[in-house]
Amino acid sequence: MTGAGGQIAYSLLYSIGHGSVFGKDQPIILVLLNITPMMGVLDSVLMEPQGCALPLLKDVIATDKEEVAFKDLHVAILLGSMLRREANVKIFKSQGAVIVVGNPANTNCLTASRSAPSIPKQNFSCLTPLDHNQAKAQIALKLGVTANDVKNVIIWGNHSSTQYPDVNHVKVKLQGKEVGVYEALKDDNWLKGEFVTTVQQRGAAVIKARKLSSAMSAAKTICDHVRDIWFGTPEGEFVSMGVISDGNSRGVPDDVLYSFPVVIKNKTWKFVQEDGSYCKDTDRRKETAFEFLSSA
Repeated sequence: MTGAGGQIAYSLLYSIGHGSVFGKDQPIILVLLNITPMMGVLDSVLMEPQGCALPLLKDVIATDKEEVAFKDLHVAILLGSMLRREANVKIFKSQGAVIVVGNPANTNCLTASRSAPSIPKQNFSCLTPLDHNQAKAQIALKLGVTANDVKNVIIWGNHSSTQYPDVNHVKVKLQGKEVGVYEALKDDNWLKGEFVTTVQQRGAAVIKARKLSSAMSAAKTICDHVRDIWFGTPEGEFVSMGVISDGNSRGVPDDVLYSFPVVIKNKTWKFVQEDGSYCKDTDRRKETAFEFLSSA
């Protein structure tokens, strides 16, 4: 995890060490990277997971050396928002999943992928599930249900104010029955107006209100994102992820980092087509990239 002394890492460490991401029986070795001037801050952050006596935390390695941090990883979470080209990710020693969080997330993710050509580009993704979750939450609040009762939101494009939240496939559970969101809300003007604007500007609104970024929601979404990759998406549901396009989906040119709806099974993601089906010819085989930490 890069940027490990920051706010998001502080919120994230507990969930990872407690089994919310990789399961309740998977031992974890955390490798935390920070820049040299921030190592004192990182030391203070480490006091928290150590004090929690987290049951799955086998070891924590804190370092300011990239050659230590990026060796033999299974999953890399890039939290830092100033990814340096040809500095961080090029020195992976084994293939793994790379999740980019720091903004501009799509651009940073593409830069990371191109700086690490030995890692399959399909192993890189960026955090548009944050926008996906925010869209679910807005619909849930409007209807007085929980976010778990809302599924199949789509975020198109960037993790930024230029994204577009699409509700055409959204289903909502109301009184034990799944219905389309337009039928559930009966408020097309809200869905096409205030809803879109709120989701697009949610991050900026949090920063304006707190004077800090949305660390809690970002950390929770990172957990969701990695868990979906690790265990797959629930049957009948898809999620939004910023991934590399292949030129065959929704008219997006080849090799663009773009948020699409995807389903994940056996640590493999597939694009979801306009009719809700899965595009079989765009299977993303991760091969050994997502092996469990069986030796941990």
